[in-house]
Amino acid sequence: MLKIGIIVGSTRPGRNASAVAQWVNDIAIKRTDVDFELVDIADYDLPLLDEPYPPAMAQYTKDHTKIWAKKINTLDGFVFVTPEYNHSVSAALKNAIDFIYAEWNNKAAGFVSYGSASGTRAVEHLRQIMAELQVADVRAQVMLSLFTDFENFSEFKPDARHEESVNAMLDQVIAWSGALKTLR
Repeated sequence: MLKIGIIVGSTRPGRNASAVAQWVNDIAIKRTDVDFELVDIADYDLPLLDEPYPPAMAQYTKDHTKIWAKKINTLDGFVFVTPEYNHSVSAALKNAIDFIYAEWNNKAAGFVSYGSASGTRAVEHLRQIMAELQVADVRAQVMLSLFTDFENFSEFKPDARHEESVNAMLDQVIAWSGALKTLR
């Protein structure tokens, strides 16, 4: 059975990413066609790129990198839950992505974003990053507004209509993850 990781893309104290990722997971686990796992980058305590060799060389020397690589390698696809910070992804998410290389290759990714402009600019950057990592990003995405899906910009209260968007995105991630599995 395929295994899709729901990546919590922020480590900021008081972050909204945990609540959004849990909401996505609650919708996802209603499905029986795939296994889902919440993967919180905060749990991996990755410092700022401290490996001596480029990730494409796969010569990881640090235990935290090896643990992170092993986790990502177990997954067939991803749903990135990302805030938009200054028109882009969080530095913590970019750092976590950049730590490894081959473990991302030939997999699929979908995006759930949030911010004042619904996180759309963060996703545009993620799409470019995924292309370089040989990750097929899907068209459907979930965009959440800090103005309408959060109370006081902090308490997550999504509009019910977004559940349909989550399922459409998951359908595409699952289909592409299955198709790309033959390449791995």
